[in-house]
Amino acid sequence: MSELASGNADKSERALRIGLVSISDRASAGVYQDMGLPALQEWFGAALSSAWIMETRLIPDERAAIEAALIDLVDKALCDLVITTGGTGPARRDVTPEATLAVATKEMPGFGEQMRQISLKFVPTAILSRQVAVIRESAEHAALIMNLPGQPKSIKETLEGLKDANGVQLVAGIFSAVPYCIDLIGGPYVETHDAVCKVFRPKSALRPKAEN
Repeated sequence: MSELASGNADKSERALRIGLVSISDRASAGVYQDMGLPALQEWFGAALSSAWIMETRLIPDERAAIEAALIDLVDKALCDLVITTGGTGPARRDVTPEATLAVATKEMPGFGEQMRQISLKFVPTAILSRQVAVIRESAEHAALIMNLPGQPKSIKETLEGLKDANGVQLVAGIFSAVPYCIDLIGGPYVETHDAVCKVFRPKSALRPKAEN
């Protein structure tokens, strides 16, 4: 994996490491093209203004495979943020939340609650989603793991939230809280382009905006 940051010993100065996991039996088997990973890559490319690098995985709806991918991305690849897409519904093959909880140290229920609130603005079936978010931590490293929906449109809405025709934020997306969460678990300082997603931090945690 190539490092884009300066290699400073201060963890807050290095590049954000993101692990992206798309979970689909058919896409992983090559039956159709995966849409989740390209949608996530495009969104992060537009949203993040600070340095970041990523690792991707495309795996089937198998609990053991999902758990293994999450553990590998956090414990070996040292990702600060891991996002899954797919496998969060009520069907028998949907086991992403169970796999995520199985590798967790702490649950972060507010993320799942907000994801469903955002999606309910569009479809009543959002109550069927079971997305969760957790922290996985060891003595040396910690990461935030979040389950996202499988559809590109829903991924964007969940991360960004809802805006009116003038771009005014109506409902905050979940990513507005992610950088401060990463601060609190010892990760790098993450900045975004406000037009895509404005980060919220308490005043005591703010730094001067980096020059582009």
